[in-house]
Amino acid sequence: MRKDGTPANVLGNPTGKLFLSFEIKALIATLLTLTVVTAIWNFQPYYGNLITTATATIKSSTCLPETTTSSAKKLSNSKSTDPNKRIFTSYGNAAALFVQMGAYRGGTSSFAIIGLSSKPIQVFSKPWYKCEWISNNSSKPSIKAKAIKMLPDWGYGRVYTVVVVNCTFPVNPNEDNSGGKLNIYAYYGESSKKYEKIEALEEKPGSYNESNFKPPYKYEYLYCGSSLYGNLSASRIREWMAYHAWFFGPKSHFVFHDAGGVSSDVRAVLEPWVRLGRATIQDIRDQAEFDGYYYNQFLIVNDCLHRYRHSANWTFYFDVDEYIFLPDGRSLESVLADFSSYTQFTIEQNPMSSKLCLNDSTQSYTSEWGFEKLVFRDSRTKIRRDRKYAIQAKNAFSTGVHMSENVTGNTLHDTESKIRYYHYHNSITVPGEPCRVFLPNSAKKTGKFFENKPFVYDDNMKKLAHEIKQFEEKTIGAVNVLNL
Repeated sequence: MRKDGTPANVLGNPTGKLFLSFEIKALIATLLTLTVVTAIWNFQPYYGNLITTATATIKSSTCLPETTTSSAKKLSNSKSTDPNKRIFTSYGNAAALFVQMGAYRGGTSSFAIIGLSSKPIQVFSKPWYKCEWISNNSSKPSIKAKAIKMLPDWGYGRVYTVVVVNCTFPVNPNEDNSGGKLNIYAYYGESSKKYEKIEALEEKPGSYNESNFKPPYKYEYLYCGSSLYGNLSASRIREWMAYHAWFFGPKSHFVFHDAGGVSSDVRAVLEPWVRLGRATIQDIRDQAEFDGYYYNQFLIVNDCLHRYRHSANWTFYFDVDEYIFLPDGRSLESVLADFSSYTQFTIEQNPMSSKLCLNDSTQSYTSEWGFEKLVFRDSRTKIRRDRKYAIQAKNAFSTGVHMSENVTGNTLHDTESKIRYYHYHNSITVPGEPCRVFLPNSAKKTGKFFENKPFVYDDNMKKLAHEIKQFEEKTIGAVNVLNL
């Protein structure tokens, strides 16, 4: 008899039934898992959107408003199933909300931040600013103040307009001299939901010195120049610098702003004055990235105002084809003593021809300076002419090219008998010899109509040329300049 016999019937075996049931369940579970994975894979974009939306919802309950704004902006660009729902998709940025050039302490409790902003935003969105001081002393709470915004370019802005933000705190935020940071919150519009936080300025521990904001100041007079651009004549710049270094005296300083106009030749004639500590040349060529009025000259003069606000008693604003002159022979010190009760005064021009010279065979024109041989003045009267000005910067909050409208104190305009300036318009961009039309000696007495304008002989500046040349040689040595 065989011991193993025939195989038993599986259906009739309980253990076999259990094993078969287990295999079927495992198979079904595996199939279900594969089905779910396949479904999730096929619907992954939708699932990803669900995760993103859920994450954004969680963040929106804990983060600042701009996070919510960013999510909403993303959702607004998503596709819609409604064919009548139009989508607006943005690319890039046309203009920045704020472009900072400088930030300066203006006194015990005030600061000024100077920059550019999108002109459409400033005109239509009414942005505003808020100031915050964060002390390095962790035991001191932050101090906040609403800022005052000034737009000093008189509407001349292009893509960008100039913005000066004044922050005045109720107390000196760094009175313990522990240092700290000034933050500016720049809002996109009247709503407080969307803004940019800007770290505008940092004061190192121990750097605050109250005496820096009180007289006596480092200089008597400071020159703040507008943007220098184009092909400038090195000869004319050399003459201008020598004249005004003599005119303003040793306690003066000149700040030039190179917007592309300081060529190697121009730099060469200014460099001796820079080495002497009489002049500074700041490179502002990057301003070309931001389309503002005339090489952003309103931005530049405002930055200079606040950068040197407590550096001089008087700050002068005029151009490098203009020469300040005292008609009655008095000293500059005595004239300005008469103006000391005013915050600013304007200066009337004597417009000079940049073409007319005298045909005098006794003169060597190639060796004469520009203001020495351009001796015919436009004699028209009762017409409006541009004026330039000087200001006590400590009393100004912002400024312009021809005067400031944001000052404390009075402005004086009736100054013609005491101070004027000679304006050699466009002479600064004429290469080589400036004399292009020569008049006979008789024109000294009779004058001349030229280009439908009356001109008269005026040699006030010519009489000073010899003294200026001697001053230049004594101060910086012999200067060899081609007639450029």
